[in-house]
Amino acid sequence: MFVTFEGIEGCGKTTQVSRLVKRMEELGVSVVRTFEPGGTGIGEKIRRILLDACHKNLLPRTELLLYEADRAQHLDEVIRPALKQGKWVICDRFCDATVAYQGVGRGQNLEWVETLNAWVTRDIRPDRTFLLDCPVKLGLERAHTRNRQLIEQGQDRFEQERLDFHDGVRRGYLELARANADRFVIIDANQTEDQLEEEIFGHLRPYLEERNP
Repeated sequence: MFVTFEGIEGCGKTTQVSRLVKRMEELGVSVVRTFEPGGTGIGEKIRRILLDACHKNLLPRTELLLYEADRAQHLDEVIRPALKQGKWVICDRFCDATVAYQGVGRGQNLEWVETLNAWVTRDIRPDRTFLLDCPVKLGLERAHTRNRQLIEQGQDRFEQERLDFHDGVRRGYLELARANADRFVIIDANQTEDQLEEEIFGHLRPYLEERNP
């Protein structure tokens, strides 16, 4: 089972990934927690480049190709082996983020983005994608409050983007969710962490019941 979490900055997805992984482990489910960018040793170096606020002249197409390079490594090193072993993979961001951020947010050609995603991912597609949706201003306020250490380290290039960029990212995510309703679950992120956890787990419970009838 491959589950991904998506959303704008500060939507709370990383917290919910942690909660879901903990809950799965308590139930005895073999689970791998991972994230993009940076889920491998090579990916960690790519992540530092992508998030470094000093890289203001990073071209959109360079950014796009770096994300795809990170994903290619991540799939072969982490995701594909874990799925072959029958493990659950819970991933904080995946290829939908590239469509929303680099495609819609950056205004890149969506066909190029989709083609690159398809080439890199090949046969791998999430079984369920949770989109934690919240207003952009609220998400950025949360991000700046929670990510003090990253801000101090200068790893906040995306948080520094203009509001219209983040509005585009949110719009891109919602369009993706509507176009892929069989896979996406839109979650209202304006809830408590406990409420979010219960709603998310409720959507996954049937898969666990199939596993342990």
